[in-house]
Amino acid sequence: MSTLPSTDTKTKQPASVYTVMLFLSMVFMLIAVIAMWIESQRYAPEYWNTQTAQPNAMVMPVDEIHLG
Repeated sequence: MSTLPSTDTKTKQPASVYTVMLFLSMVFMLIAVIAMWIESQRYAPEYWNTQTAQPNAMVMPVDEIHLG
């Protein structure tokens, strides 16, 4: 062991295969989310808008006998 300071400069390690796979999986997941959003807008654009929804239930008249 030398007591002199090292003159070697630290170099950055290249990206490993796992880092590249992590990056690619993030990109593909982002593409999948965007594609699913486009598909939901294409097939059900008013899915979350419930202002125009009308109930299909039949309303029965209420009389004094059924109220108890």
